[in-house]
Amino acid sequence: MYEFLLSQAQKQIVEEARDLVAWVPREMILDMDRERIVFPREFLQEAGRRNLLGCRYPKKWGGRGMDWVATCAVMEEIGTLGYIFACTFGVGAELVCDAIVLHGSDDLKKKYVKPLLAGKIFAAECLTEPRGGSDFFGTSTSAIESGDHFLLTGQKRFIVGAEGADYFLVYARTDHDPQTHPHKALTCFVVDRGPGVEVSYLYGLMGCRGGGAGRLVFKDAVVPRENIVGRLNGAYKVFNTMMIPERLGTAAMTIGAARPALDIATGYTTRRKAFGQTINQFQGVSFQVAEAATLLDASRSLVYTTARAIESGQDPNTIRRLVSETKKFVTESCQEAARKAMQVMGGIGYTNVFPIERIVRDLGLASIWTGSNEVMALITAHEWYREYTLRKKGGRERDYESDAPEAFAEDEKIY
Repeated sequence: MYEFLLSQAQKQIVEEARDLVAWVPREMILDMDRERIVFPREFLQEAGRRNLLGCRYPKKWGGRGMDWVATCAVMEEIGTLGYIFACTFGVGAELVCDAIVLHGSDDLKKKYVKPLLAGKIFAAECLTEPRGGSDFFGTSTSAIESGDHFLLTGQKRFIVGAEGADYFLVYARTDHDPQTHPHKALTCFVVDRGPGVEVSYLYGLMGCRGGGAGRLVFKDAVVPRENIVGRLNGAYKVFNTMMIPERLGTAAMTIGAARPALDIATGYTTRRKAFGQTINQFQGVSFQVAEAATLLDASRSLVYTTARAIESGQDPNTIRRLVSETKKFVTESCQEAARKAMQVMGGIGYTNVFPIERIVRDLGLASIWTGSNEVMALITAHEWYREYTLRKKGGRERDYESDAPEAFAEDEKIY
């Protein structure tokens, strides 16, 4: 943790998060991985009781009026329990609540945000469909207007909290004219669990177990008009702002999830002996530990830089690039750090005598969810080239290309 970057108030909430981490019973962690616990209600209730959920939202709605730096610090600490703890912690309090706080009516905030941040109810975000993951705007879920409500029909899958959530943030097509651009055809809704909402399948996951991940089927589910988040056919705006908490939050919590792997490997290599000395004395071991530590520090630096950029009100397109490259770099770096931790421990690291194997399994999700890392690279490239073009048009930068002895050999510069 980069505590030197934190204010006193931010340090205080980090300590509170550590207290919550210390409170979690060992058996809860084990039972979630064994799927004896399908959804961590008790953990989320305790987090809400301690007022740790959604700390950057206004106090009026149950938050603590803090900022993105504090949020990232808290998410990192929660991640040390295990990736799924941070997933369930963030999905409701950082994703669903974000959409409602930024775009919803005060009635929606009162009904859905305040009790969720208090740990009294739970929420899930519904994006992915059986035929659409990264192709979000190709959704086939539809909502038909019927008087003062809509009838919602469709399927969403890989939904963390499908089993356990009391309500869902759902995107559906509401303009059914095939000529309408998808960006102008979708609406975001808050959908209560009830008639017409069914969990039809719970997934057997490689890791991140115990989060109630499943497929939801909506069959003419009644959604009141007042449950629209934002405006009718205005989901594009909601989705764009949601990408910040989805991807930056993911990056921050991934650091936390990888931290214990490095911690365990460091301790192990200072005790394990071979050839008459502890194995941390061998460069083949200590250098891998050093590289893992560097990867986590570099990841943390990028996360906090991006958090500060958001708070300083940078250009939204620049934020889009920073968030995307942060998510990609951090998740891949943390996966590599955990793999190095397993490597230096040798065979014992591959067993369940140590939690390294669970950490490695869990982190497999990091580069897939909230937008695959291939999509992150696509966005980063697009925004980088856009920024490059704007800089060159501005004409204020030095012409670096001319700083070569034969810079003006035009016949050699063939494009």
